Amino acid sequence: MANRFVLNETSYHGKGAIAEIATEINARGFKKAFVCSDPDLIKFGVTKKVTDILDNASIAYEIYSNIKANPTIENVQTGVEAFKASGADCIVAIGGGSSMDTAKAIGIIITNPEFSDVVSLEGVAPTKNKCVPIIAVPTTAGTAAEVTINYVITDAEKNRKMVCVDVHDIPVVAVVDPDMMASMPKGLTAATGMDALTHAIEGYITKGAWEMSDMFHIKAIEIIAKSLRGAVENTDEGREGMALGQYIAGMGFSNVGLGIVHSMAHPLGALYDTPHGVANAIILPTVMEYNAPETGEKYRDIAKAMGVADVDAMSLEDARKAAIDAVKQLSIDVGIPADLKDIVKAEDIDFLSQSAFDDACRPGNPRDTSVEEIKALYLSLM
Repeated sequence: MANRFVLNETSYHGKGAIAEIATEINARGFKKAFVCSDPDLIKFGVTKKVTDILDNASIAYEIYSNIKANPTIENVQTGVEAFKASGADCIVAIGGGSSMDTAKAIGIIITNPEFSDVVSLEGVAPTKNKCVPIIAVPTTAGTAAEVTINYVITDAEKNRKMVCVDVHDIPVVAVVDPDMMASMPKGLTAATGMDALTHAIEGYITKGAWEMSDMFHIKAIEIIAKSLRGAVENTDEGREGMALGQYIAGMGFSNVGLGIVHSMAHPLGALYDTPHGVANAIILPTVMEYNAPETGEKYRDIAKAMGVADVDAMSLEDARKAAIDAVKQLSIDVGIPADLKDIVKAEDIDFLSQSAFDDACRPGNPRDTSVEEIKALYLSLM
């Protein structure tokens, strides 16, 4: 069986990288940009860092900001109509996963209008055309949506998140500038950083993992473990490390899938609007314990990458425990809650468990599971 790997055509990394947005737009002959960015980024002047570059280069643009933290079908459909009316020929997506996921869905529907209901994009949709060219500019160090073939849209009527996987949605250009992430508050930095760590760990142990993806994931774990505490304290080194680490994790997991940490986190976002990174961080250690018997020596590698000393001298059981404990400690150090007591309502457990089992990320989990086992995992976190 062939292993497929899909990445951006071009990516820029480092301080000041956003200057290259104008270079790319002009080089590709685009005439007008449709700027997707959420209201808070506009309010706090983060979006302006990019629009100033467009202004200075005399590049026309229109801003679309009807985007929720967990973007909905309505956000996408309104965006499609706004794009059509704008006369734009490219999209500049500025923000975290919400802005980039919205941009991807809009771009796909514009070139594949038969999917305008949005719900038909769930899973691996048979789109035929590449989406409108997207230049993705992350403002959080977590989702890596700028380099993935995935996006997630909330079906508000059914209280569920739809995971969409499509090679046609990957941004043509990613611009990963740590200066765009410097204004993130501590809580958001911690949550998105733990999301990135979850991507790296789940991607490393997923059923689809292989040598090339392993290379990215282990390096991502190493960088994130060294950088996240500093990023939360807003150090330059921490921000730069997280900007790179989350991108490298995205290069891997986008191509091999994830597992039930994500499938359990998605319904929490859909039902309670729980920040995705917070949900992942709370669930990750418990699911690592659950998955451990099916991971071979991989937790030993994770423990090493997390900075645990003398791992080679440990028994396999101790090495696995060391990896899980290192993840728990990092989560504690950056202020993530320890459980779901303040999030989940007992009467919702059955719905959450079925939703998690039905989620597109579940089949990649290294250990085969069931609705009842997922329910037990939720209950153990309460």
